[in-house]
Amino acid sequence: MAGAFASLGADLAARAAAGLYRGRRVLEGPQATTVRVDGRELLAFCSNDYLGLANDPRVIGALQQGAARYGAGSGASHLVSGHSRAHHELEEALAQFTNRPRALLFSGGYAANLGVISALLGRGDAVFQDRLNHASLLDGGLLSGARLQRFLHNDAASLESRLARSPARRKLVAVDGVFSMDGDEAPLAALAAVCARHDALLYVDDAHGFGVLGERGAGTLEKQGMGSAGVPLLMATLGKALGVAGAFVAGSEELIETLIQFARTYVYTTAMPPALAVAAAESLRIVREEPWRRAHLQELIGRWRAGANALGLQLLPSQTAIQPLLLGDAATALRWSEQLLARGLLVPAIRPPTVPRGQSRLRVTLSAAHTVAEVERLLQALADIAGA
Repeated sequence: MAGAFASLGADLAARAAAGLYRGRRVLEGPQATTVRVDGRELLAFCSNDYLGLANDPRVIGALQQGAARYGAGSGASHLVSGHSRAHHELEEALAQFTNRPRALLFSGGYAANLGVISALLGRGDAVFQDRLNHASLLDGGLLSGARLQRFLHNDAASLESRLARSPARRKLVAVDGVFSMDGDEAPLAALAAVCARHDALLYVDDAHGFGVLGERGAGTLEKQGMGSAGVPLLMATLGKALGVAGAFVAGSEELIETLIQFARTYVYTTAMPPALAVAAAESLRIVREEPWRRAHLQELIGRWRAGANALGLQLLPSQTAIQPLLLGDAATALRWSEQLLARGLLVPAIRPPTVPRGQSRLRVTLSAAHTVAEVERLLQALADIAGA
């Protein structure tokens, strides 16, 4: 390759030499706790299918029925001719479930975050983000043209000091509800109080909390007792606990109408297939009616943490389905991941730039579809590796 791109090969080689090269595995069947990957049967602890709904027969059946009624694709953007009855009914169900006046579907969480921040902010505005926010929130802030400021992780005082010094016309504070690599929750009440003092709007990305946390499964906000007064704008995905694909944003009539008019990732993209909306509606029904899934998941989290602590493993302080095992350098994380793989366990190594240098880890994720015996198998494998 000629010119300025001639160095791409060298760049890739350098990434591989640093132990940071990423590769794809080929899944040869449905999402489940036991999966067939690259020809091998593996016990997986790496999916965001927190409630085990991605392969639920009822959700699959709803998807098939939706395809039979609406076809394979939507054919157009929501504002042209792609907004189906299935989309509309799902939005109404999500609004009701989250106790918001309106909800708006997006094709994915990344698109939702880019669309929301760029629709609400521009030059002369400011967006304040937790240092451990998901990349989509950070990219949304950068693309909006607003001034991006990052505050210390889960530190309301750090946020307040930045808000107090900001002369911005509009101020938006964006945080994850549950942080995707650490598994801890944002202190929403403290952040909301700071926002109220400085006329800032709090926006929460609850991709990893929605469906999992709270008595009804409504997410981090429900668990922490937060409503729309403290958190005016909520985003969550449909591809994690709900097991399907897509995302939604929920808020006031005025906020949602603003997104319909100005969110470019909503206006200028084809609507998600209606069949997915039908499947997501079925998943939402199961979330509401089967709380035992969340109860079982919490039992597994407790057993995992007790077992890992007994082995002297370094866990981060997470009470969610995301259970990071901190190992330090990338080489160690890769080695442990490969040793688990040799034992038939699929647990990925998370390395920079996804996490800071020196904080490489195994990102263990638990699902309501796991059994106690499967968690014990993981713990025994880790005990063997740690003692070798």
